[in-house]
Amino acid sequence: MESTEILILEDDDGFRNNIKDQLLRYSFKVFELSFKVDIFRYLRRKTPHLIILGSSPGYVSNDLKLVREIRKFDRRLPIIMITDNNSQGHIIDAFRMGVNDYLKQRLEKDELIKSIRRCLSKSDRNRSQPYTQVDTQQLSKAPTMIGKGRVMQEIKTFIRRVAATESNVLITGETGTGKELVADLIYRNSARAERPFVSINSTAIPDNLLESELFGHERGSFTGADTLKEGRLRQADGGTVFFDEIGDMGLFHQAKILRVIENKEIQRIGGMSTIPLNIRIIAATNQDLEKMVLEGTFRKDLYYRLNVASIHLPPLRERKEDIPEILDFYIRDLNSRSGKKIEELSEDTLKYLLSYDWPGNIREIKNILESTFINLLTNRITLNDLPAPFQRRIIDAKKLTISEKDRLLSALLTTNWNKSQAAKKLNWSRMTLYRKITKYRLDRSIENEPPAKQVTLC
Repeated sequence: MESTEILILEDDDGFRNNIKDQLLRYSFKVFELSFKVDIFRYLRRKTPHLIILGSSPGYVSNDLKLVREIRKFDRRLPIIMITDNNSQGHIIDAFRMGVNDYLKQRLEKDELIKSIRRCLSKSDRNRSQPYTQVDTQQLSKAPTMIGKGRVMQEIKTFIRRVAATESNVLITGETGTGKELVADLIYRNSARAERPFVSINSTAIPDNLLESELFGHERGSFTGADTLKEGRLRQADGGTVFFDEIGDMGLFHQAKILRVIENKEIQRIGGMSTIPLNIRIIAATNQDLEKMVLEGTFRKDLYYRLNVASIHLPPLRERKEDIPEILDFYIRDLNSRSGKKIEELSEDTLKYLLSYDWPGNIREIKNILESTFINLLTNRITLNDLPAPFQRRIIDAKKLTISEKDRLLSALLTTNWNKSQAAKKLNWSRMTLYRKITKYRLDRSIENEPPAKQVTLC
């Protein structure tokens, strides 16, 4: 550590002195700049191993611009930002500009030192490679994430940024959009890639067994506990835990998970002592957690603990430009697995598939093609080759000409504003339904207005 040079960049004397004291205890060489405008003059003379940038709420925009300029000067120099600005937008912007880690000013014990070691370890590996332009769109060690549209490129870039940190991540999106794939990508491209990845489906484990599954139990702690059991969280020590469908977890177990995040320790059922735990948490849901917080069905404190870095995966109907690439990928994949040589989709078939809204998203595309391949005898997929129920659905979708707002309003009126029933009627998730209601500014007062036209839903 004695030869490791760290530059503290912050106008506030108290902040600099506090950070400096921490670093000197670990024998780092510490340099300070009180005026951020002097940074490039400094970098032309010296190259520190890492920069710690303090960011005050009133200077957020300027500090993000500064990060971007530093990145142009040196793409590999690690930057840790410390700020009391906890807004989601600021965190996302910071990672996109090139920050390696993002810490809050109320640092936990040794949190900064761990972050420094992590960033320096990654930096050492990078600097051992010949210097080349970094492609922020490229994810290493990755299962395929399909999509070259602007939205997907931004998501891929952000995944890469998030993977390089230790931040908890919340992934949202409708069923079938690829939330588990994103969690896997973050894990595979993180410093924890050589450690365990434990996936926990919150809906697959009964409530009465969830505590034992997560935390484990001591022998004899309850009837049937004949042996000591290591919980899933303990099995993931040093690695990553993925909570799928976290929105379906009950309040009791939410409180338990919150305690794990805050205290970094667990206690087995029947145990007398706590066990230290070092895990990173990635959570995913297809529900609107903000609305659940307002309804009291999801803990507000847990939501903010999980939602440090947020990734929203758009439904396929909002990125139809990626559909041809997705179709091509799965056709090639099915060719290799089935021994067939399907070369293309007919032009009319592709037009129909592009007109369809894909409520099941990418998973629905994959399932439809798998079903199509079973009886396919030619090297070309036509509309008649698709499963009969699906043919009817896409033809009906093609004929449907009423506007999205009209369909939404009709579904709400015919279900007496029961949002769960309306979402099912439209083949939407509840999250999508709430977003559309907000988008079109609909509320029940519209029931008293004469309808513009009659709309019938199939």
